[in-house]
Amino acid sequence: MFVTSNNKTTTATLKEMKTRGDKIVALTAYDTPTAKILNELGVDIVLVGDSVGNVKLGYDNTIPVTVEQMLHHTQAAKRGNSRALLVTDMPYLSYQLSAQEAKVNAGRFIKEGGAEAVKLEGGIEVANTIKALTDINVPVMGHLGLTPQAINKIGGYKMQGQTEKSAEKMVTDAKVLEGAGIFALVLECVPADLAAEITRKVSVP
Repeated sequence: MFVTSNNKTTTATLKEMKTRGDKIVALTAYDTPTAKILNELGVDIVLVGDSVGNVKLGYDNTIPVTVEQMLHHTQAAKRGNSRALLVTDMPYLSYQLSAQEAKVNAGRFIKEGGAEAVKLEGGIEVANTIKALTDINVPVMGHLGLTPQAINKIGGYKMQGQTEKSAEKMVTDAKVLEGAGIFALVLECVPADLAAEITRKVSVP
């Protein structure tokens, strides 16, 4: 059974869960019915992923997804959710160009979309943006490893952090993101031992 409590999940809840060693359940929803099902099951985090581009919109990858499309799907998921922490992916080029533009777009996801946090891909290069967002009270989830918005750079959907150098960089990036103020970190498609090492070395879930 997924249910951890009957109360609303917040960023503080997740930190408490990591401290206790509890499992955190996070699943993706793009619409009201799916979010409602996940909410009723007691899932801790509902992520409105920019993977909606691949899964629902027929794109080859996440890169074409726009802020307006993410707002639409965030609003839909919000209508089906009351318990889980609702996190929205910031799509490609909605946060990379400047901290000011990132603040405007993230603010829209919170004010218009009903999201309670946003997720950004990248390491040290987005640390200043994360700090800028947390300064205006936007909680940020980090994302390292396989970062789909960089798919053209990394050359496909494949395991990341397999060399000593890349693994060391990921550990460093995780610590930098923690220092910038993330409340949680996604590690996608990385070796299990590296994921375990990073989990031990940062305080955030």
